[in-house]
Amino acid sequence: MSLSDELFGRGKKVMPGGVNSPVRAFGSVERNPLFIEKASGSKIYDADGNEYIDFVNSWGPLILGHCNQDIVESVKHTIINGFSFGLSTEREVLIAELICEIVPNVEMIRMVNSGTEAVMSALRLARGFTGRDKVIKFEGCYHGHCDSMLVKAGSGALTSGEPDSAGIIKATAKYTLIAEYNNLESVEKLFKENKDEIACVIVEPVAANMGVIPPKEGFLEGLRKLCDENKALLIFDEVITGFRIALGGAQEYFGVSADIVTFGKIIGGGMPVGAYGGKREIMERISPVGNVYQAGTLSGNPIAMAAGYKQLTMLRDNKDILSTINMNAEYIANEMRCIIEKYNVSAQVNQVGSLISVFFAEEEVDSYKTAVKSDKKVFSRFFNSMLDNGIYIAPSQFEAMFISFAHEGGDFKKFIEVFEKSISELR
Repeated sequence: MSLSDELFGRGKKVMPGGVNSPVRAFGSVERNPLFIEKASGSKIYDADGNEYIDFVNSWGPLILGHCNQDIVESVKHTIINGFSFGLSTEREVLIAELICEIVPNVEMIRMVNSGTEAVMSALRLARGFTGRDKVIKFEGCYHGHCDSMLVKAGSGALTSGEPDSAGIIKATAKYTLIAEYNNLESVEKLFKENKDEIACVIVEPVAANMGVIPPKEGFLEGLRKLCDENKALLIFDEVITGFRIALGGAQEYFGVSADIVTFGKIIGGGMPVGAYGGKREIMERISPVGNVYQAGTLSGNPIAMAAGYKQLTMLRDNKDILSTINMNAEYIANEMRCIIEKYNVSAQVNQVGSLISVFFAEEEVDSYKTAVKSDKKVFSRFFNSMLDNGIYIAPSQFEAMFISFAHEGGDFKKFIEVFEKSISELR
């Protein structure tokens, strides 16, 4: 028995499912999960000492790879002066100034402790600002585990085959209206049926929690137009895309403005943190200035702020970082497509910026309906082959791969070799 297996067995006795987040359980890929001991650069090492090239990067925030020395030194310098004070620090101001400088339409920002908390707070703000109750979200998009968003959700909820969760009050869920991603008509229909009742539309500008699904041409622009026409706010959930596909996130990448933007752990360089920001007139409705209440003792904690400020300043001052990882992702995606064609396997590769996913499906994947047609059993075989040969990708058909700046030529060479081996075995 491996040490990871032993730890999993012990974990199951004291933690639900043996894990603290469902996707870590590896249930959809039919094997026991890895337990990680350490990481460096592009590599992770499990409890048994096995090395893997990591193409998950803590679900995206490690743009510079694991244990970047500049970030490590910044955290060390900060941590010796205290973990948390429950009071404000200069770092909170510095990172807020930096984000307002580099993200379009963000004039003020509020730090929280997770992407889920950021979304929950942004929705409350949208309702408070507009005086309306209803929210439009998209089938298969994941916005964290707050009650109103666990309706037709993606990510781990989709992987488990249960897009909805028990414990959600029907009266809460009824205020969440479901549209189809990449289908403007479905959004327009909801606005017409719920005239003057919709506070906001929330969307992953690149749907990355049902696999990577890019927006069709005109989709995001159409959402902006519909929100303007109906006096609703447009919220971009950039927990995954923020500071990654472009320095200014999806607003910069696609040239579409949002009213509120939510971020996750990427703001903390992988530390537990989240944030939501937007135009001044909207953000000033938040307490203590306005009447929309939100608070958090650990919000803006100095350690997360130090790590995040260092990573974001490095991205701002070295613009080749993001262009390089985007270029490398495009190269990898094209190589994957060539191999799939060579072995005549039914699979699709989607890529936006440094996000990639492979769907084992016969048709183009551009929505929730096409994504769920993917063959999860084939993906499970593929995942296990990749992992057994030293490549770690997300243990779910419906998650993204992430390229980091720490990935080098040898990493890509091995990935392509292992990918071809795994695809050939499927044939």
